Amino acid sequence: MTSSDRGFFGHPSGLSTLFFTEMWERFSYYGMRAILILFMVAPVTAGGMGMPVPQAGAVQGTYSAMVYLMTMVGGWFADRLLGLRRSVFWGGVLIMCGHISLAFPGMGTFYSGLILVVFGTGLLKGNVSAMVGQLYAPEDTRRDAGFSIYYMGVNLGGFLGPLVSGWLAQQPAFKTMLANWGLSPEAAWHFGFGSAAVGMFFGLIQYVLGRNRFPDASNRPAGIVTAADASNARRQLLIGIAVVLLAVVGTVGLANSGAISVTPGGVATAVDLLLVVITIGLFGWMFTSADWSPDERTRLIVVAVLFLGSTIFWAGFEQGASTLNLFAARNTANTFLGWAYPSSWLQSANSAFIILFAPVVGAIWLALGRRNPSSPTKFSLGLVFLALAYAVMLTAALTGGSAKVSPAWLLGCYFLQTIGELCISPVGMSAISTLAPARVQGFMMGVWFLSISIGNKIAGRVGGLYESFSLPALFGTTGGSVLVFAVVLALLVVPIRNMLARRAG
Repeated sequence: MTSSDRGFFGHPSGLSTLFFTEMWERFSYYGMRAILILFMVAPVTAGGMGMPVPQAGAVQGTYSAMVYLMTMVGGWFADRLLGLRRSVFWGGVLIMCGHISLAFPGMGTFYSGLILVVFGTGLLKGNVSAMVGQLYAPEDTRRDAGFSIYYMGVNLGGFLGPLVSGWLAQQPAFKTMLANWGLSPEAAWHFGFGSAAVGMFFGLIQYVLGRNRFPDASNRPAGIVTAADASNARRQLLIGIAVVLLAVVGTVGLANSGAISVTPGGVATAVDLLLVVITIGLFGWMFTSADWSPDERTRLIVVAVLFLGSTIFWAGFEQGASTLNLFAARNTANTFLGWAYPSSWLQSANSAFIILFAPVVGAIWLALGRRNPSSPTKFSLGLVFLALAYAVMLTAALTGGSAKVSPAWLLGCYFLQTIGELCISPVGMSAISTLAPARVQGFMMGVWFLSISIGNKIAGRVGGLYESFSLPALFGTTGGSVLVFAVVLALLVVPIRNMLARRAG
């Protein structure tokens, strides 16, 4: 891509296709995320799964962690086998099939649906972000603004998804409609999951229609140079397809027989250990490999610092799907002018705030020009705002007691989280795409999403403690931990800046 391509609000025309692709993918992801833990803890008589909160938190955290962990595998598939463009398409197909599976009741369809979404998001999420980076030359000053626009698409989908799925799954009016149609009102949860499949279908349609807007590099796997490489890639691809099929078929059989269940001390703990091993192995390889130049090795140190900051941030932020979601359902008065709305609708607040304030934050970064804070500085600011968000929830828990509190507390929490997210997420993706060596762009974007994976896993674990600890203790500990690392990261800003300056010189 060249700087002359300004077909989408002054940005490359391919950004519009990726904007809407990610919008529909996030519509499906956040729509399902908004009702997942609520469905799991709902009584069987109400159409739910009747899980205890610790087990539901373990499932939520394990699923969310694996979604982002698989982006590393998806990045490898893109770099070595499929190319970015085809990886995104087939990822979308798997996501759609996963949500269709969730639309049918049954333990087997539930777990197999989650697995399909995990594999699909692994192929799509990191690679579509890498495709955004490919639209710009390394020195293109529009890059950060382009990622911010792309992030608007993410959050437009994140805003609409919970509204649609939440209304279908929780609103009494829709359950009455189902009864009038001769269907079981308890099936409403599955209509909510099914709406996510429809969203992904629309995303695939517009992605195919806009496929010619991408650079040629997105269609070629960087790792395929010779005919032998191509033959090896086909063989590995067939193995990958077989693994997915075996995972789905095996999950259906084991779940239906009662032999598989995600529990805090079983599968969930195994995933905890897997994440630890992967992280240690990954960074051990990165810092001991002889393949990196001195400049690349220096930039990898910055990647490691940002990785840790991202992990801490998402461990607090992603409690929106667990701890804060349960707080909305159990401890919040979800009414507006006497009208009751689904508690899951509050999951749209974060995305609504991003839509409103992302342009403002982006304009501030642009206006600062050469005084624009470094990525570590922005990460530290993001963590401070997240800590403030939990200070709000701590206050709500202390003042509310046993009574349900106003949704204004959660809205205030989500607002502060949003400002923190705008300091970290689009900035982090842009920084990784700039710092990563060109030959491993897809893989390094997967490393970024590994930090989100670990954060999600921690968030699920904390959510499982919802009934075991007092809410003031839960919110206070989370906010205090985040604040401590914000200070540590702030102290590292100057050393990192000096290190990069010496290497550039």
